[in-house]
Amino acid sequence: MRSVTRLAVAIGLALMLAACGGEREAPAGQGLYKGGRLSIATGNTTGVYYQLGGGYADLVGRNLPGYQVTAEATGASIENIQRVVRGESDIAFTLADAAGDAASGKGAFARPQPIRALARIYTNYTHVIARAGSGIRSVADMKGKRVSTGSPNSGTEYIALRLLRAAGLDPDTGVRKQALSLPETVQGMKDGTLDALFWSGGLPTGGVTDLTTTLKDDVVFVPLGDLLPKLRAEYGEVYQASTLKKDVYGTGADVATIAVPNLLVVSEKMPADLAGSLVRVLFDHQDELAKVHPEAGNMSKADAPKTGPVPLHDGARKYLAGS
Repeated sequence: MRSVTRLAVAIGLALMLAACGGEREAPAGQGLYKGGRLSIATGNTTGVYYQLGGGYADLVGRNLPGYQVTAEATGASIENIQRVVRGESDIAFTLADAAGDAASGKGAFARPQPIRALARIYTNYTHVIARAGSGIRSVADMKGKRVSTGSPNSGTEYIALRLLRAAGLDPDTGVRKQALSLPETVQGMKDGTLDALFWSGGLPTGGVTDLTTTLKDDVVFVPLGDLLPKLRAEYGEVYQASTLKKDVYGTGADVATIAVPNLLVVSEKMPADLAGSLVRVLFDHQDELAKVHPEAGNMSKADAPKTGPVPLHDGARKYLAGS
């Protein structure tokens, strides 16, 4: 009889708790986008995307309750956009030229891609570096030379091929092209199996620092100012005149180069509240992210909404307008 009484009391208590919401606690991840598991597509392991992606993943995981975030090494821009569109990654670093083509359905993209921007972040600088004994002092001098154009489907490859064409060279026949990651490229330059490289990255890029520290005067930076008018005439103002300052890599003088903004992009399907929260974490914890790499300190809330032609996510727009 006592067992029956206890059972009745237990059932009654359970019903009372349910009525009061006592059993509404959801399983971990329930109600969260992608079950609370997010991935960030970054870039080569010795590049700035990879460093900042790891730092950002940690910050999001610590500041958005219920979310677990991982950063993944990738080939970078174009691959990252493709991963977001396929649902394999949730947040991606990308150069604005590749992202703009994706949003518009141009260049490497046959149709407009369903992406949205969280924010414009820092700027990438185009590095063109040659072995001093190669005779390469301009992109046009690369004719017949062994050249790394960056990882396949990367933003580096995107601008490298455009620069070669602007210099009057066919990327497939005018140079001995090798599509290599930055670590592979740096090793090839050290080994003497490459004559030159293209790289697009923040300052400083660890892999480039390694190369210039090791080879010192055996490598030279190639100026790009002469090719900028051709790029802008064909592709627009996403390409900007800039300078690699001599103190960044210990070069003898400043070098004229071409800069391209970076964006963080997501799927158009991402909920607005999550998109806004991701931007909030980015800027609320900017100082912490800058300790991971100094380029994070160059992000600006004023510039963050300037992501055209990639549409700004509604959640990001709402946060940035109200912050």
